[in-house]
Formats: sequence, C-alpha cells, structure tokens
Amino acid sequence: MKVVLWMVTLLASATVAHPRAQTESWEGLIHGGEHGWVNLRDYNVLPANPGEVNRANLQRAIDEASSMGGVLFLEPAAEGYDIASGVILKQNVSLIGGSPVSPRGSKHPDREAPVGSLIKITDDAHPFLAVQSGTAISNIQFWYPDQSFDDPVSIITYPPTITLANDQRVEGVTLSSLTFYGEYETMNFRATREQHCELLLIRDCYGYPLSGKFIAIDYCYDIPRILDCHVNPAIMRRFGRTYGKAMVDAVIRNGTYAYVIDHTDNAQLMDVFCFGTYGGILLGEESYGQLTNFNFDCVTLGIHKKGANTFNRNWMVAQGSIIANTGGHVTDIHPILVEGSGHLSISNVEAFSGHNPALTTVGKSYDYMTVRNAKNLTVAISGARMANYTADHPLTIESLEGVTIVVSTSFDKHNQLVSGIQRQRNQFKK
Repeated sequence: MKVVLWMVTLLASATVAHPRAQTESWEGLIHGGEHGWVNLRDYNVLPANPGEVNRANLQRAIDEASSMGGVLFLEPAAEGYDIASGVILKQNVSLIGGSPVSPRGSKHPDREAPVGSLIKITDDAHPFLAVQSGTAISNIQFWYPDQSFDDPVSIITYPPTITLANDQRVEGVTLSSLTFYGEYETMNFRATREQHCELLLIRDCYGYPLSGKFIAIDYCYDIPRILDCHVNPAIMRRFGRTYGKAMVDAVIRNGTYAYVIDHTDNAQLMDVFCFGTYGGILLGEESYGQLTNFNFDCVTLGIHKKGANTFNRNWMVAQGSIIANTGGHVTDIHPILVEGSGHLSISNVEAFSGHNPALTTVGKSYDYMTVRNAKNLTVAISGARMANYTADHPLTIESLEGVTIVVSTSFDKHNQLVSGIQRQRNQFKK
C-alpha cells in the first residue's frame, strides 16, 4: 500500500514540478532551444495535464520570459492542450505555435476534432488571455469543445478569447495566423481614454463568434490594422461542426457587428470578410480611416458609418461587395447606413441581394444606402453597382440638414445611370 501511495505522489508531483528540469535558468533554456525559442513542454505544459496545471505552468513560463524577452513555443499535439482561462501574456513575450491558419479547421485522422498547436478552453471564468505591450501570438488554434454547434438554446456565452490587459496602457500587439473554433466573442480590444491602446496589428485570423463579435477596437490612437481576416460559420467543417441555419439565424438576431472600430486614428482595414452576422462593420462616431477590398455577405447592415464632427470623422471605402439580404423586415436591410456628421467616400462598391440556404433570408435589401440622423454630412459615391433593392430609388435620405450626396458613374437596379447631386429628400439634380 505504501508503494502504491508513493507512486501516486510521484506522478502527481511530476505534473506540477518545477519545469526547468534540464537547465538551471531561463537563459539556459533559450540558448538550448532552436532559434532561441523555448518549448513549453520544458515548463510541463503538457497534453495530459488538467487545465489549471497547464495554466499555472504557462503563466510561470511567461513571467520568466517577460524579464528579458522571449518566444514560447506550443508544440503541436494530436490531443491539444487543456488550459484554464485567465492567462496574462506579459510584455516582451511571444506565444508561437506550429499550426498554419485553418479556415476550414484542422482534422484529427481518427476522430472529429482538430489537432496541432491547439488550446482547448472549457471554463468561462475569465477571458482566456489578456495581452500586455510588446507581445505577439501566432500560429495557434483556440477551441471550445463544449460549445454548442447545433442548438441555439445551448450556446455558452464565453468571455472573449483574447483581450487587453485592463490595468495598463497596451502598445504594440501583433496577432497573426490564429484560428478560433466555438468561441462566443473572439477579440475584444476595447480600451479607455485614460488607458488607451496603440499599434494593434491583427492579420490572417479566422473564426465565427456566436455573439457575432469578431474584432472590436476602441480607443486606439495610433493606427490599428486589421488585414486578411475571415468570419464564416463553416470554420469547423473539416471536423464535422459546421454551424447550420438555426445557429446562423441566432447569431444574426444578436444585432451585433463582426468588426467594430471607434475612437481611433486612421484605422486600416484590408481584405476583410464576414458571412452571417447582423452587421459587417460599425465605424464609430469618433473614428476615421480606410476600408478596402472587403466582402460582407448575408448581413442586415453591411457598413454602418457614424460621425461626431466634420473635421476628421471621415472614412474612405473602396473595392468591396455587400450582400444585405437578411433581417426582420426588408425595410431594416441596408447595405450602407450613414448617421451623424463627417464624410464618407465610396468607390467601386457593389451591393446586391438574393437567397442563401445557410440562413433565413428576405432576399432583397430596401435600398443601397440610407442616411438618417445626419447633420453636416457629405457623401461621395462613384463606380457603384446597386441592385436587388425594393425602394424606388437606391438612396434613402431621411435627414435634410446639411446633407450633400454626390454620385457619379453608378448604376441602379434597372442598370440606369445614377449621377448628380442630392441635397434634399426626393430631389436629385443632374
């Protein structure tokens, strides 16, 4: 009996033992690893460990790496790694995996599950990971295996997967080649005026948050960038968890936007996509920037632009496609909705509608663009293709005070040229 107890104690202590078994220092681990990377298995972050143990060991590795800077490597594993939520990625640390981005999911050869540098999250106590300044995460997959994928009533409202550390200013964060499975809210970077963030770079990230919220950035005063990101309910197709119509309809009913930008200086968004969310992007009243090469597919609102002043609340939008075709009533469906003040330039943006079996659709939009609650607003539209709307005119102007819209070389639902200046309701001067 004593032998059995001794063996159990030995196994338990091996799981949580001090991780530096082969070297005496963090520096030794760096110099002993390839390219100066430290394998997290050296800190006993292991597929066989429970989530709380892996979190403690991961946090210990991060704490030690932060003092001098370092790269922590999450080695691919068939089983993935259970890690409890509440990890803080401290300054100067990069968390790197060996999984390329997986737009349709990685696939275990013998069962319906993903594989690779895979973090499995099963608790909803905290956001999984909060980032501090000078950090990076890349080539990692995040999976919520307990999340419902076929029953909207059973959706678990997990906190965001990645967020900002809330006790300090955060500057210089790079997130790249990340895949998210089953999350409720993906990346929430809502800072405050007192502790604003700067220089966020998010690229090549894929997921389908069941809240509809993929990336939210607020109070980022030095050029946030969102590049090559993709929101799609077929993210888990390869391992058999594609979200069906009922789930997509539930996401749309949340009335949220895949991308949200506010209180930003010159935000940059390029090559962004979403499918099956209420809104494509909300451009907040205290933001300005550029949105190019985009597709917002099967949405109620494609672009919702607000503005608080006429000085620099201006957005340049170009080279895009919007399929606004879902919502409670066709009068609620608008490819573009503009409110407030400022300026909006739209160049080569088409909008059309139709049906799609992946969700419940109306199949039409009300118009191409609605302007409401606006004052001292200017809009320039060129090269637009406007189709499949039910209103008599592609532009609906509900505000009269200081609204000027200039349209050139654009075509309506009848393939007729739309060109001229509109300053008042139902008055369009060629």
